[in-house]
Amino acid sequence: MTYKNILVAVDITDEAEDVIRAAREIAEEQNSKISAVTVIRPMADFYVNLYSTLEDSADIGIESRAVISATAWLSDLLKRYDIDAGAGNVIIGTPAVEVRRLAEKIDADLIVLGTHGRHGLGLLLGSTANAVLHGAPCDVLAVKVRAEGPE
Repeated sequence: MTYKNILVAVDITDEAEDVIRAAREIAEEQNSKISAVTVIRPMADFYVNLYSTLEDSADIGIESRAVISATAWLSDLLKRYDIDAGAGNVIIGTPAVEVRRLAEKIDADLIVLGTHGRHGLGLLLGSTANAVLHGAPCDVLAVKVRAEGPE
């Protein structure tokens, strides 16, 4: 199968290097276009009272700062892999939902993302990779990322 439009979904961790590297290899082999996305969960979902207190006292909101920081991080990551920084997207929302939504919007034919290959309770509860896979509008490549520390 030939992939022409790849969406690589990364989170802000060192593991993103493994995922972007895999997407870049496929793109080079198949002369594909790469778009990238990182999704920030809404702060209000977790810390409603704290969030509103901090938001009121800040010049710029917590979510706005998170988007600015994530955008800079993603741009730097893309530049290191010779991918146009304009191909990066930072979205606030639920990761699996937003990755699938963006894949549809840009007509991606492959989503590349990381997975930890969890076992036991982690497997039972599911993961972002699993949630993206079920309902994805295209093929999904789950890259097993290196483990940090003992499992």
